[in-house]
Amino acid sequence: MTIGPDGLPDVEPPRQATLSPSRAADFKTCPLLYRLRSIDRLPERTTADQARGTLVHAVLEQLFDLPAAQRTPAAAADLVAPAWQRLVAADPTLADVVTDGTAPTPAAQTSDLPAGHGSPRPDLDTFLAVARELLSGYFTIEDPRRLEPAERESLVNAVVDGELLIRGYIDRLDVSPAGDLRVVDYKTGGAPREAFESRALFQLKFYALVLWRTRGVVPRVLRLLYLRDAEICDYTPDAEELERFERTVMALWRAIVQATESRDFRPKPSRLCDWCSYQAYCPQYGGTPPPFPEPANESASS
Repeated sequence: MTIGPDGLPDVEPPRQATLSPSRAADFKTCPLLYRLRSIDRLPERTTADQARGTLVHAVLEQLFDLPAAQRTPAAAADLVAPAWQRLVAADPTLADVVTDGTAPTPAAQTSDLPAGHGSPRPDLDTFLAVARELLSGYFTIEDPRRLEPAERESLVNAVVDGELLIRGYIDRLDVSPAGDLRVVDYKTGGAPREAFESRALFQLKFYALVLWRTRGVVPRVLRLLYLRDAEICDYTPDAEELERFERTVMALWRAIVQATESRDFRPKPSRLCDWCSYQAYCPQYGGTPPPFPEPANESASS
């Protein structure tokens, strides 16, 4: 505690409750997943697919820095290796998702990381080649020479119901001359499947709600671009739907608060369990969650 110039203790303002679409989707998918990721903050190993997704997103952001006529497949391919070098320089642990090509090596296991999911790491050349293939898929469904995005990797946020700050990063926001908004999200995984599609649309509705509350405009289109299979999924929301979604978000937030107060985060088995990094801590797989953190460390985080 610090003492102010008036001789009285300085009181810090209460932290703004915040929620991101990814953390909201975590709780909706599985309350225990939310707890382990957002409250316990247990480490997760970055997979090659996740790192490749980050790389492809970085290249697509940089692609629009080029003059329109230069936004070609070849130019995008040329951006891949330098973009990867910058990512590794910023986070050296990313280098661990690939090998140098001399010997395929199983993913390293570390004592403080969940066991399992140890698939062979690709060599660097293969890793980068697959990223270039994904970018090639992008060019089959969009022509970036005809686009001038209004925003890229943009942080958007809004306070809903006077108490909860919702926020997230939009991959791309397009604005038409008439002022219509199109929210674009790049997906580097395979073709949409029901469970993943639902999570992806939840994320885009989250962004649509923020834009509606901050700009007074309901986005005309929410667009998912699936690069691996060169597929587009468009969704058109309306104000009535976003009002319902806002109530859903607030109900979800109150459920998170209640679960935190009661320290009751139960697993919710689904097909998504196959991709979970935390099976070693999950009762459904014979695991035990760690002791709940002390109150000073508890937070429902974005």
